[in-house]
Amino acid sequence: MAASNRANRTTRRLRTAAGALLVAAAFAGCAQFPNEHPNAWKDQPSLEPQAGPQPSIEQPPPPPPPPGQPVPEEPAVPEGCVDPDPSVVATCLSPVGAVAVLPDGQSALVAERDTGRVLRVRKDSEPVEVARVPVDSSGDGGLTGLALSPSYQEDELFYAYASTGGGNQVLRVAPGDRPKPVLTGIPKGGSGNSGALLDDGQGGLLVATGDAGDPANAADPASLAGKVLRIDAFGAPAPGNPDPASPEVASGVTSPGGLCGSAAAGIWLADRDASRDSLHRVQPGQPVGSAVWSWPDRPGVAGCAAAPNGIVVALREAAALYTLTPGPGGSITGEPAKVMENTYGRFSAAAMSKDGQLWLGTANKSGGRPVPSDDRVLRIDPPSGGTAGKD
Repeated sequence: MAASNRANRTTRRLRTAAGALLVAAAFAGCAQFPNEHPNAWKDQPSLEPQAGPQPSIEQPPPPPPPPGQPVPEEPAVPEGCVDPDPSVVATCLSPVGAVAVLPDGQSALVAERDTGRVLRVRKDSEPVEVARVPVDSSGDGGLTGLALSPSYQEDELFYAYASTGGGNQVLRVAPGDRPKPVLTGIPKGGSGNSGALLDDGQGGLLVATGDAGDPANAADPASLAGKVLRIDAFGAPAPGNPDPASPEVASGVTSPGGLCGSAAAGIWLADRDASRDSLHRVQPGQPVGSAVWSWPDRPGVAGCAAAPNGIVVALREAAALYTLTPGPGGSITGEPAKVMENTYGRFSAAAMSKDGQLWLGTANKSGGRPVPSDDRVLRIDPPSGGTAGKD
């Protein structure tokens, strides 16, 4: 019996081992001959560089300025009507048509071309409206000229050049009183309506008038358009005119941007026509004639200011200033220098104070790229050559 049991146990062990061998062989056969690749529906791995964080290369800091040179500061950015630029006197105005510096040299009257407002501005003070003139700003018109009365310190009287629906005119403005026209009948047209004013320092008010879009007006002695006129405080021909019965002292004007200078040192006129912009020396009794300098590219000459060492012309389209140096006989010596390009945008008015500071107005809201604090009035040191200093 014992021998029979041992034989049965041996037989079972052999059967179990054989079964295990059969199972192993079956699995081995399946591993060698699969029916389908296990990754057939998956994207294959790529050998291209994978997207991910890119290495950053830090730029070395700029070298320090040479010894004795100031460290440049990042320009401050205006926030609303607050402009941190120390040269800015007034902010958030409508496009400026003219500037007249007051006797103290620290404040000025400013004309807004399209609103007709006249504001008194001063650094760190809110602008104060001193007058409002009804205007029609079409055809380059509006409120485009300002000049102080010689007696301004006593009576605060000033003059304005304005376009209205019925024509262009010169107005006399006194504190607390309505502006009163003193010279009317200046033709108005589809263009050529801008005007400029200047106290000539010898008792006369100079008035530059546009040609109202018709060059024939500038050549017509019976028309007040396209002329440089010289009048007294009440609009009559000023004593000392070439023709005592006429206010005309020069003809041939097209679209004046500014008058500057004095009778003693010379009068200058910035003008624009269809083919060029130009600067003229005004000679009483003679047509404006040939320009002492012209710009065929028409940079948009606007106001001008006469400094002891040269003439500054504001440029509207070119968004810059030109400085020119007069020579003997009213000619220009050397090449004009373009300065402050794209610094404050479109310059539209210029005036010089008695203490030698240059005042400027901008017109960025009419065709420019205004910043939040535009339009602005500035006071700077007059530019010399290719530089301009801020006060």
